[in-house]
Amino acid sequence: EAEDKFMKITCNRQKLNEAVLNIQRAVSTKSSVPALEGILLKAGQNEISMCGYDLELGMTTKIESEVTESGSIILNAKLLGDIVRRLPGETVDLFTDEKNITAIKSGPSDFSIVGIPAEEYPELPSITGETSIKIANSILKSMIRQTIFAVSESDAKPVHTGTLFELSKNKIKLISVDGYRLAIREEPVKCSEEISFVVPGKTLTEVMKLLSDDEAETEIQIGRRHILFQIGKYCVVSRLLEGEFLDYKAAIPNSSSTELIVSTRNFIDSVERVSLIITDRLKSPVRCLFENGEIKLSCTTSIGRASDQISAEISGDNVEMGFNNRYLLDALRNSEGDEVKIQLNGALSPMKILPREGNSFLFLVLPVRLKSEA
Repeated sequence: EAEDKFMKITCNRQKLNEAVLNIQRAVSTKSSVPALEGILLKAGQNEISMCGYDLELGMTTKIESEVTESGSIILNAKLLGDIVRRLPGETVDLFTDEKNITAIKSGPSDFSIVGIPAEEYPELPSITGETSIKIANSILKSMIRQTIFAVSESDAKPVHTGTLFELSKNKIKLISVDGYRLAIREEPVKCSEEISFVVPGKTLTEVMKLLSDDEAETEIQIGRRHILFQIGKYCVVSRLLEGEFLDYKAAIPNSSSTELIVSTRNFIDSVERVSLIITDRLKSPVRCLFENGEIKLSCTTSIGRASDQISAEISGDNVEMGFNNRYLLDALRNSEGDEVKIQLNGALSPMKILPREGNSFLFLVLPVRLKSEA
């Protein structure tokens, strides 16, 4: 009976569970092709490699394992995840027979599930003609976090559902824009050529979850239509988005008639307070009056009125503007540093939020036209 088993492995349950949880995020939840709802498992020498792919985003990893018989099989990702998560033992044994029936055993638990032949799995794109760069995990993670919030959610311009990466000789810039706000983040990096491309927001969300906060480096390889992130033991491959990205440089005001330095925390707290009377149904702009060393905030909806004020160092013209509270908060919460520099250029020009020193980030928030109060 032992002759016809063609995959037989034993591995640590916890490692398998962690790998399945991560890989599962790249798997299609609903697909007309059953293989795409599965994870491809391949047993090689002392390790098993796992792969999830939804035709746009693919993720692979390897975990060490005792391999008695090498082989491969596709198992339904959700079922595999649910089983492995609840197994009682420290180790898991997997056996696959010639009919693709896979036995999963751990302690007293024993499952037998129907697999799909590995040949039915689509091939992941290979990256050709690549440029590659390396960047510290913690830096890439903060760059994505500080720009992903401004990625567009509507498909009106699919290219804006991603983040623009601009690489030049000594820096990397990430730019996201959704029509109401814009976020730019830049850091020094070594790169051999100038290149720009747009990575889907969904891909970046997954990459961010895999990034640790350490100094280890992620290697990024850029091909013509695809990108690959090598993060520790995980490899993420994604298609790039095509299309004309907004000319963001033209959207940034060059001049300002009012400039202020304000405590990031105080400004956030104040906006949150006056937003308490805003609900999903009752939307209303937060009115901000910048004058005489103070920011006076107020908001009125049909359930009431709120006002608040905080101090700030203000130079230049007094100005009153209205903002969508969520957009203003997103930008402030993603600012790094105890204080931010804010530049304004009249009531209808976007608010520009920068670090107090330097230019590692730049956020723009479009104002909302205010109806004059009677």
